[in-house]
Amino acid sequence: MRKLEDYIGIVGDEVISNIYMNAKKIYGKHILHINSTYQGGGVSEMLVSLVPLMNNIGLDAGWRILHGSPDFFMITKKFHNGLQGAKINLSDLKKSLYTQTNENFSTFTHIDHDCVIIHDPQPLPLIRFYRKQQPWIWRCHIDLSDPQNDLWNFLKNFMLKYDVIISSSEKYKKANLPVEQRIICPAIDPISLKNKELSEKDILKFIKKARIPTDKPIITQVSRMDPWKDPEGLLEVFNLVKEKIDCRLVYCYNTAPDDPEGTTIYSRVYRKAKKLIEKGDVIFVVGNNDVLVNAVQRFSAVIVQKSIREGFCLAVTEALWKKKPVVASNVGGIPAQIKDGENGFLLEHTDIKGFADKIIRILQNPKLSTELGEKGKEFVRKKFLITRLLSDYLDLMNDVLN
Repeated sequence: MRKLEDYIGIVGDEVISNIYMNAKKIYGKHILHINSTYQGGGVSEMLVSLVPLMNNIGLDAGWRILHGSPDFFMITKKFHNGLQGAKINLSDLKKSLYTQTNENFSTFTHIDHDCVIIHDPQPLPLIRFYRKQQPWIWRCHIDLSDPQNDLWNFLKNFMLKYDVIISSSEKYKKANLPVEQRIICPAIDPISLKNKELSEKDILKFIKKARIPTDKPIITQVSRMDPWKDPEGLLEVFNLVKEKIDCRLVYCYNTAPDDPEGTTIYSRVYRKAKKLIEKGDVIFVVGNNDVLVNAVQRFSAVIVQKSIREGFCLAVTEALWKKKPVVASNVGGIPAQIKDGENGFLLEHTDIKGFADKIIRILQNPKLSTELGEKGKEFVRKKFLITRLLSDYLDLMNDVLN
């Protein structure tokens, strides 16, 4: 099990001591996290580290997974898209299946905890099916800057029952939502398999396993196959880069049970890139193995994140931690991580040529790549590690439970 002391060498004695001090008033409090998947995506990755650390410092923290059918997850993916601004058909059938799935889950899920933390829209309605006797917190990891109005009004009926709503950016706060709203940024675990240091030998072993040739620099995007990650736009960027520099593009993508859209997007991008795939210029790597993702990121010359919307994007955080130059869209939580020209580059997601120019500049300038990487890692160390996330949650728990 993870122990807080494991992080002393990374964040220092004072940070660790402050966390222990901050936990004193809530020793033994029973905290429950609920989300929709155990693996695939940033939420589950954070909870894998956060829940054991909460237990290690004296809380009694648990984690449960919402059970849902494929139809349910198809609907909640549409809700995810709608919250990020896409148009969806909000039918009575969708609303009924959404709430009914949560009610069914509540019939065999007993909640008698001191505090309940619900992650993202899938389990949001659960609060309706319990007699509320403790603080409930909704933690939304999605870009809420421009949600579809009908969907927002429907989901707001559930939000109003919560004591606190947490999001990842001030831009996501809603003036017409009369519930306390707080900002807590996501974080990575620096000693997890996905982020721990790897030897050159291990990196090359996993690169070979993924069948990635090592004779050319590679450009990589790590993400789900999701329209908001704009994998098709990334292909356009690569075509421009390829005109100037002989390199390869790697799509290191992952899948998750609560994201049924991934297969469709993968097929579409694969068809569009077929000629480049046949030439060996574009490679698809299934990134459900954390050490493999770690190795691919560390082997990459440039990490790209060409998103249209982003709640925060831990793939950027991971790349910065590994001292990799990042070229990313100026959307969602990414600008909180990248200061343009200092520890990476930010562009409008529509600026295909701009993305290509920045990538080319990095590939042609090893000194620039090193400078960006050093600054990126230090920025993450100060602001976006799991110890900071734990400290933020302790502050919240102290406020709602005392």
